[in-house]
Amino acid sequence: MSANSFKTLDDIGDVRGKCGLVRVDLNVPMADGKVTDDTRLRALLPTVTELADKGAKLLLLAHFGRPKGEYKPEYSLEPVVEPLAAVLGRDVQFMAKPDRAAIDALPDGSIVVLENSRFAPGEEKNDPAMAKAIAAYGDFYVNDAFSAAHRAHVTTEGLAHLLPSYAGRSMERELTALDKALGNPEHPVAAVVGGAKVSSKLDVLRQMVEKVDHLIIGGGMANTFLAARGVDVGKSLCEHDLADTANAILEAADKADCTVHLPYDVVVAKEFRANAETRTVNVHEVAADEMILDIGPAAVEALSDVLKTCKTLVWNGPLGAFETPPFDQATVALARTAAALTKEGQLLSVAGGGDTVAALHHAGVADDFSFVSTAGGAFLEWMEGKPLPGVEALTK
Repeated sequence: MSANSFKTLDDIGDVRGKCGLVRVDLNVPMADGKVTDDTRLRALLPTVTELADKGAKLLLLAHFGRPKGEYKPEYSLEPVVEPLAAVLGRDVQFMAKPDRAAIDALPDGSIVVLENSRFAPGEEKNDPAMAKAIAAYGDFYVNDAFSAAHRAHVTTEGLAHLLPSYAGRSMERELTALDKALGNPEHPVAAVVGGAKVSSKLDVLRQMVEKVDHLIIGGGMANTFLAARGVDVGKSLCEHDLADTANAILEAADKADCTVHLPYDVVVAKEFRANAETRTVNVHEVAADEMILDIGPAAVEALSDVLKTCKTLVWNGPLGAFETPPFDQATVALARTAAALTKEGQLLSVAGGGDTVAALHHAGVADDFSFVSTAGGAFLEWMEGKPLPGVEALTK
């Protein structure tokens, strides 16, 4: 997906007085009616301000939660309007239903949030009649929500076939970064793939062994690979029934000249809780009543040396149970190495997925990576090599 295969705001021409339908991500965490993290609101700033400053009237389309095609007040987007206005530093209106007369009466540069698109039963079915009805209000369509690009819904995909369509600035930045990381990367390329279960990342692992030079496996997934190799992992989280699958992935890596890195020292504990008593052991010394909860310092040092030889890094998933100290140490240490190499200009680093973003913030290095994607499912499907409907629709 190279940056020149889709149109951006640079291609849009004069938009003064025109109405733009802009798909954004307003699916922000809320508590007691307040937005607790405005990262996604800040992400739409460049697109919305650029178009509003050029005199377009903007109708912002977004979903919130999973109301399953019916109106549920707790999923209304109305409470997001005020925090969004604060982030944009300009007036934002709310419209429960699009109204032709009200839209025509809007002054140029107006910004309006439309109600949760998923209240309409046709949204998730990508209903052509609904797409046509919404498209009638707009002169052009902009998709600035990469995080929803893996869904073929009316507001993410259907509209793109009915109006002149463009990638917003956030979407453009995301696609350009992803292309540099896996589309046309500079080798050697390393991928860190962590998380609890191999079963949830099977397609990612299969794709990565074909694409990267070094595959670093962490988290509970590493235990499954160690067990497949005959290591006794004690009480560790492990999918023993996937031993054949793990071995098949290791064989595929071997054929593709991809080096798979599994930890050879690990941090173990008898119980999984904060500040539990731990010991660091060789993987062959895990006792029957112990569980592996992080990778050890010797393995981290070896992995840091691997990153120093690489030009590109893609990261998805933590190396240990990072939410519970002290099992965050390996993730933090390796993330800091990657950040330092990035700052020195030696490494292009792209990371994505909810846990990964949280882990990088925890390590204090989220701002030092080349690009951090807030998209969860879309980032994972992109790593799996699957076409994303919301992106594909923009390339036509």
